[in-house]
Amino acid sequence: MTVTIGVHHSNPTLYHLSRLDYAQEELASLGETAVFHRYTDGVRTGPLLTEGVIDFGGTGSTPPITAQAAGHDIVYTAVSAPRPDHGALLVPADSPLRTAADLKGATVHLAIGSWQTHLVAKLLDGAGLSYATDITAVRSDEDSEHRLRAREIDAWVAQGPQLVAALRTGEVRVLVPTADVITDRSVFFARRDLAEQRPEIVAALVRALRRADDWARTHPREAAETAAGDQGGAVADWETALKALPWRIEDVTDAFLAEQQEAADIFARTGFIERPVTVADAVARAGQARP
Repeated sequence: MTVTIGVHHSNPTLYHLSRLDYAQEELASLGETAVFHRYTDGVRTGPLLTEGVIDFGGTGSTPPITAQAAGHDIVYTAVSAPRPDHGALLVPADSPLRTAADLKGATVHLAIGSWQTHLVAKLLDGAGLSYATDITAVRSDEDSEHRLRAREIDAWVAQGPQLVAALRTGEVRVLVPTADVITDRSVFFARRDLAEQRPEIVAALVRALRRADDWARTHPREAAETAAGDQGGAVADWETALKALPWRIEDVTDAFLAEQQEAADIFARTGFIERPVTVADAVARAGQARP
């Protein structure tokens, strides 16, 4: 079979894997081939899996939860190590906001539906506030940093090279580092039929992910030049951001599932998802091999 791997800019492992030969090499030993399907919004990964457009994909922590809530039958296959320096909630340097509780009534720019929703929702929940009613969440865009500096918004969740550049140029400060709230992992998942009927394919793809991570870890400048040339931004900022990532793929553990369940429960309480979900349902069924 030809395995279609979803790729978007927000998942660094898959982004670099798509520019290397590792997926093809790992699948060749099984007599299979790989192709990459590129799309712009990782939130669409669940629907793309269900529709059969892709067989395997990866995002941050929120999209697989919203996919489950929407009825998409997915299976977790692997996760990255925690990414403590990947993102942060920024405010203007002279902002009166000092704690999570101060966010009540704030306008916050973030990539709604991404791991950033997990960050903000859990941060507010811990402060006794609600993502649904106590802030105005607005989808971030290319003007978010400018609007923050102009005091048109109160806070902005930045990640990767955008975060590096914002801190380098000044006039902003970190209100809350991501690591203080969530582990912020990359999460990889597949259609259930692939995960359960062809676990050897999933295992091959996880090996390819690990090889891509090893390459990015040992070639940070080349990886940065590739990303900057394709996505924009300064090579130096990309290199700093990429060096901050753990570049390590881990198994799906009970501890990870508990992290996801906590997020899912918060999302259900705030109405971000329409119905509660049991995260543990998104694993291979008993008797089926895990990679």
